[in-house]
Amino acid sequence: MTTLVDPLFFQELAAAAPHDVCRRALCRYDAGNRCYRVSVWGDEYAVCAHESEIRCLENTSGAPHAYRELFIVHYLLHAKAVAPRHVWISEKDIPGGATFFRGPHEIPTHLITRRYGDDIDAFASGCRRLKGEPLDMADAAFVFLAAPRVPLAVLYFRGDDEFAAESRLLFDSSIIDHLAADIVYALAVDACERLCAF
Repeated sequence: MTTLVDPLFFQELAAAAPHDVCRRALCRYDAGNRCYRVSVWGDEYAVCAHESEIRCLENTSGAPHAYRELFIVHYLLHAKAVAPRHVWISEKDIPGGATFFRGPHEIPTHLITRRYGDDIDAFASGCRRLKGEPLDMADAAFVFLAAPRVPLAVLYFRGDDEFAAESRLLFDSSIIDHLAADIVYALAVDACERLCAF
């Protein structure tokens, strides 16, 4: 897979103090291999900044989207020691989001509805296979830990005679402490692609 991560970000991570990264991002550091170990979408990833390499150690969530590496490196670089607030917001509530998440940066939730149509049971089954936890919202909703400090919710609304089925992504409000809008977009695209893999 061709990486989208600028080598400068790997260099920045390689120069960071491992104890600080681990404290902020809730990850581990393998000093022998000079790699961070971080849980992403429930799978463990090794991030070896000195080799500019990221690899999944479990490979249970399908082929990674090209944006996943970008999200992982930025999460390790910029996560704050801030716990989730358990307040859900949309991408439009992120500073600058109302302008940013349009046109080419519109979150492609249509991929999810195209995959599942009105089959709520299939959506729920796919979310459970991907380690989602049920959430009492919409017709069906599940919460995922995209990373230890980044909860993400996927909502699904069944269609009817007037409206087609609809899916939405929501983010814990603490996401604004961890990620810039462009990295939230990378995360969201990866989420949509991931949910369509089953």
